[in-house]
Amino acid sequence: MKCLGCEEMLLKREVEENLSVCPRCGHHRRISAIERLKMTLDDGEWNELDAGLSSTDPLSFVDTKSYRKRLRDMQKSTKLLDALITAQGTVGGRRAIVCAMELAFVGGSLGAVVGEKITRAIELAIETGSALVVYSASGGARMQEGAISLMQMAKISAALARLDQAGLPFISVLTDPTTGGVTASYAMLGDLNIAEPGALIGFAGPRVIEQTIKQKLPEGFQRAEFLLEHGMIDAVVQRKDLRDFILHSLDFMSQNGKAPSRDQ
Repeated sequence: MKCLGCEEMLLKREVEENLSVCPRCGHHRRISAIERLKMTLDDGEWNELDAGLSSTDPLSFVDTKSYRKRLRDMQKSTKLLDALITAQGTVGGRRAIVCAMELAFVGGSLGAVVGEKITRAIELAIETGSALVVYSASGGARMQEGAISLMQMAKISAALARLDQAGLPFISVLTDPTTGGVTASYAMLGDLNIAEPGALIGFAGPRVIEQTIKQKLPEGFQRAEFLLEHGMIDAVVQRKDLRDFILHSLDFMSQNGKAPSRDQ
């Protein structure tokens, strides 16, 4: 396989054994929601929540194809009903709800189902005294659902305010790409906002911004390292170190009264 970073030809097995990170240049390839959950939860085990929720077509939307057909095609190709998997389990022995977005499903876009599943995950975290971890990978709000998709931004943000009032931690992990309404809402509302190296993170895309302001953007604009340098995120963490970073962060938060105790 060819690395998208250094363009070297690599053995697929070698890349997969390195968590889909190029062993030569460190380029982080995009991985699935299932892979995110396996690398985060203890023993790679969890109970999936709200697996039966699926989108409808509230606007009878049609672009190059009808939204109904697009959903059917996505469900067939990804074996998922929508762009988010919600898992209940433990991370380092602490109760946790982990949500992972699936970029392959309509660009990981935020629609009514994704918004409802994340909101339910937050409410369950409050009910069970669990930590919340969300992996974002998204092109933004789902245009096929119009204002209904935009409403999810406010709904999730309000639920996160209740999670904060309950004194429970929210760790947001931004992966490549995290853009649009997802960036403008829950992805940047974590007690800790961390990103993988090289992840594209922003609201409008760089091409749109350049066309709007008629200026050339700085080198590396909207990449994770640029955002860290400018104070938009808290850390850039290699994929191999991500689980340990989350564990240490929860330990630190527990010492400051904002993390669930370890399950006995």
